[in-house]
Amino acid sequence: MSENLSLKAFVVLMKASKSIQEQVKKDIRDHGMKSSDFAVLEALYHKGRQTIREISEAVLINTGSITYVIDKLETKGYLERSNCKEDRRVVYIQITDQGKNLMNEIFPKHQKVIDNIFANVTDEEKNQLIDILKRAGKQMGGQ
Repeated sequence: MSENLSLKAFVVLMKASKSIQEQVKKDIRDHGMKSSDFAVLEALYHKGRQTIREISEAVLINTGSITYVIDKLETKGYLERSNCKEDRRVVYIQITDQGKNLMNEIFPKHQKVIDNIFANVTDEEKNQLIDILKRAGKQMGGQ
């Protein structure tokens, strides 16, 4: 019987994804944060002010759950809300100086953890991996 390479690629992808996610989650926990909190702060840290909807789409957390995360981070002083002057239904979220200071401290360490995960992968292979995963995602209507 011939080997089904699609199935094998899928299994390897799922196992690698699980292993990588566990390592990344551990790193985030080591900084005293939850993954959802970190994801929201990271999106605002790198992309600047955004609406709740934009954040939700960026970090793949539904809008109902994201409001809870934003409330917690606002209480801690890491982000703040501001109303849109043109449309009162729209609320912008932006990272505060306190949130930036936190991310300035922990993000470089987090980046090193991710760099270590891919230490044995060349830049050319990373670009190939990115291309392959994008094509596979688009094949199924993903982003």
